[in-house]
Amino acid sequence: MPKIISANLNGIRSASKKGFFNWMATQSADFICVQELKAQAADMTEEFLNPHGYHGHFHYAEKKGYSGTGIYSRLAPDAVKIGFGSPEFDAEGRYVRADFGDLTIISVYCPSGSSSPERQEAKFRFMELFLPHLAQLRAEGREVVICGDWNIAHKEIDLKNWKGNVKNSGFLPEERAWLTRVFDEVGYVDVHRGLDPRPEQYTWWSNRGQAYAKNVGWRIDYHVATPGIAGCAQTVAVYKDEKFSDHAPLIIDYAR
Repeated sequence: MPKIISANLNGIRSASKKGFFNWMATQSADFICVQELKAQAADMTEEFLNPHGYHGHFHYAEKKGYSGTGIYSRLAPDAVKIGFGSPEFDAEGRYVRADFGDLTIISVYCPSGSSSPERQEAKFRFMELFLPHLAQLRAEGREVVICGDWNIAHKEIDLKNWKGNVKNSGFLPEERAWLTRVFDEVGYVDVHRGLDPRPEQYTWWSNRGQAYAKNVGWRIDYHVATPGIAGCAQTVAVYKDEKFSDHAPLIIDYAR
C-alpha cells in the first residue's frame, strides 16, 4: 500500500531547519515528492540527498536559489528521467520522473505567473507544452501519480477568496480550463478532491497578513493520477501540525 507525500519545501535548507526531515522519518512513506528546492547540487548535504536511507533523485534549476524538484523513494527506481524535454523549462528544474515496476512517480513544479506578465506568459507556454506530455504519459499504459505544486486552484471551492482572484494568476479562466482538460480530456484524476469534497482543504497560504492563521488559502498542490491507481486511494490528509514551508504536505495512502 504505497503512501505518497507531496511537499513544496520553499527551500530545502529552510525546511530542514524547520524539522521537515525529522517529520519525514516518522511518516513511513514509500515516495516523497518535493518541489522548490532552491538549491544546487553543491548545496545538497547527505541529509538532503539520502535522508533516513531513502533514495533521492533531483532536478536542479540552472539559476541559483530557484525552483528545483526531487523524489525520495524507499526502493531504488528502475529508471529515472530528469526533465520532460523542454529546454526552457528543463533549465528551471521542474520535473523528475522515477519508474518502479508498472508505476511511475513524478514530482512537478509548474511555473507561477504572479510575479510579472512575462512569467505569466512563461506559465502559458509551459501549459501548452505539458498537456501533450501528459497525454504521452497516458499512452504508455502505466499507472502514473504526478505530485506537485501546479500553481492553479481548479474550482471556486479551492481557494478562500475566489471572487477577488478571478483576474489573478493561479485562478485565471484559461488556467482553470487547462486543468479541466487534464482531467476531462486527457483522463487524469484529481485524487485529493475525489477523496475529500469538503471546502477549505487548502495547501498554500500567503505569508502576508494572517492568511495562515485565518486559513485564507489556496489548494494548488495535487496528486494527479491515472484512473487505476487513483481508484486505489484510501485516505488523504493535509498536514498542518507543523509548518515547514508556506505549503502544507499532501499525504495520500493508496492500496495496490
